[in-house]
Amino acid sequence: MPALAVEATAPVVAAAPTLLLGPADVAKPETGAWSADLSSALYNVDGWGAPYFFVNDDGDIAVRPHGAATLRGQEIDLAKVVARAAGAPSAGGLGLPLPLLVRFPDMLRHRVESLNAAFSYAVSSTGYRSRYQGVYPVKCNQDRYVVEDIVDFGAPFGFGLEAGSKPELLLTMSCLAARGSPDALLICNGYKDLEYISLALVARTMGLNTVVVLEQEDELDIVVEASRRLGVRPVVGMRAKLRTKHAGHFGATSGEKGKFGLNAAEILSVVAKLKALGMLDCLQLLHFHIGSQIPTTALLADGVGEAAQIYCELARLGAAMRVIDVGGGLGIDYDGTHSAETDMSVAYSLEEYAAAVVAAVGRVCDRKGVQHPVICSESGRALVSHHSVLVFEAFSASAPASSIDSATAYLLDELTDDCRGDYRNVMAAAVRGDFDTCAVYADQLKRRCAEQFKEGVLGLEHLAAVDGLCEIVARGMGVAERPRTYNINLSVFTSIPDMWAIEQLFPIIPIQRLQERPAVDGILSDLTCDSDGKVDQFIGGRHSLPLHELPTHGTRGYYLGMFLGGAYQEALGGLHNLFGGPSVVRVSQSDGPHCFAVTRAAPGPSCADVLRAMHHEPEVMFEVLKQRTDDRATAAALARAFGAMPYLSFDNESVEMASSGMSSDSEGSAAGAAEDDDDEWEFMRGLTV
Repeated sequence: MPALAVEATAPVVAAAPTLLLGPADVAKPETGAWSADLSSALYNVDGWGAPYFFVNDDGDIAVRPHGAATLRGQEIDLAKVVARAAGAPSAGGLGLPLPLLVRFPDMLRHRVESLNAAFSYAVSSTGYRSRYQGVYPVKCNQDRYVVEDIVDFGAPFGFGLEAGSKPELLLTMSCLAARGSPDALLICNGYKDLEYISLALVARTMGLNTVVVLEQEDELDIVVEASRRLGVRPVVGMRAKLRTKHAGHFGATSGEKGKFGLNAAEILSVVAKLKALGMLDCLQLLHFHIGSQIPTTALLADGVGEAAQIYCELARLGAAMRVIDVGGGLGIDYDGTHSAETDMSVAYSLEEYAAAVVAAVGRVCDRKGVQHPVICSESGRALVSHHSVLVFEAFSASAPASSIDSATAYLLDELTDDCRGDYRNVMAAAVRGDFDTCAVYADQLKRRCAEQFKEGVLGLEHLAAVDGLCEIVARGMGVAERPRTYNINLSVFTSIPDMWAIEQLFPIIPIQRLQERPAVDGILSDLTCDSDGKVDQFIGGRHSLPLHELPTHGTRGYYLGMFLGGAYQEALGGLHNLFGGPSVVRVSQSDGPHCFAVTRAAPGPSCADVLRAMHHEPEVMFEVLKQRTDDRATAAALARAFGAMPYLSFDNESVEMASSGMSSDSEGSAAGAAEDDDDEWEFMRGLTV
């Protein structure tokens, strides 16, 4: 047939294989056996995942909860964690619906200890004559158990917390009072009113080491007023607006035009006011923030050096300075390139960061003859990014490009004369190998047929036949096949908000089957009714992700993980289309058969929960709907709908139970329905309370 001649006669120009996610010198082999090591190189797991994530011999992503100190018998297979969390209770699982957020508190401990060890080594190796005492900025992840873990793990180091709002101040006060070190700092940042500052001063009466950091000059007046009312002498810091500027998105709050901080004139004005009030001894801390994801230690040292000069000047002016807070900025290597070229990576290690900070402060203070201050940092992103993994399921995918069969080819002969002319020109150019001309005529054919379809001249079958022909032509010309769309049971807006809001990239890879070659290039499309609800940009500057064909046995079983997302994503996520957050499990390393224990598990918000968040009343809604039916099974199904998570459910057992509950064909199914109804009516009674 003529339509098949293009495929048969046109030479196929094979594109050179390229690595989609890893270093440029590693490529997907076209033939031969695949292995877990090749997948590790393909996805550059050792680049962004070390020392916590790797591909094990079974082709699964595995976790080293204690970093490089993890013993072989302590490694945790992530796929086994998901099987335990999402498996049916009848099979020993927890029955949690996906998506699933897996937290590893052991990893938090390792991050806290590593940060303190890095600064401890930098202090001792350089002869620095003070110490490091950091804080965790809770805005990075305010989850109760995350904050409590960090305070517990940080207590031996005097590690404290930072708050930027009144509710954050309340949670930091409570957590430090209950379990913190008595020496731990409580840094109060953000814009403040009388209530905020009064809370901070009350915290001092409770024995908490609270420092009120002035973001604006006017806040000093509120501090003075509150301290007089309460009879509490404050400890004050100020945030300096540096000249040092960090380029890129994360440096938007740095430099002289930054959102936060006091300029040189304002700093001098605050000092003068404190001196006039006899309160200059209250000024004890200098804070600054160059910006998140500082790309190089050269930029870091420049900014820290500038801030250290200001610190020394404040000491010269009579302030009782004792702490320099270098803010955040300790970056994460999201793409594994260890470079300063993009916002997605940094060109230094944790140890190099600490060494640069300590050296810069010590050098300036020595030159000025000022006593070395306590060094504080607010390294939230570096502490919590690694500790959680978001696991979600791809439940369907678009079909691969199809070829033209004889029936479809026949339709091409039914085209109008002008379209058949374009068709013949396409064929002739293809036979000659003139691909430029072939592409011109193919594009013209598609446009002409589309217009004639709109006019009703051609049918849908003709349009499909022409599309199929043009796909074959494109493949014959060596044009890469368009990535296939994998539909994922997730809301990007809820669980990965930075990905669409600021185009932040996170490593996303399959968590199993990595001993198989991922032969499909795909993009990810979420559940929301929004064209931005997709992932089509991936680490390494690529526009598709290597994936496997979905399992043929039903719709279950292809799981992907989003890594390094433990900072900011949970608090920033919204309720677009009323999709709530994921189910959550906490997994600790143990001596059991699978090297882990689930220490806490909770399903994600139900439909009733997200409706309440938007001020609806699920109880009333249920009663209204229940009045429209006399069927108990239908009412039970409504109750289940309110109690279920908003995401798609592919639990065949649940579907069968629901179906049997609606059925009355047999005595057995009726008995099952009655048993089911007892449970569901119990839930409905809860709704009507």
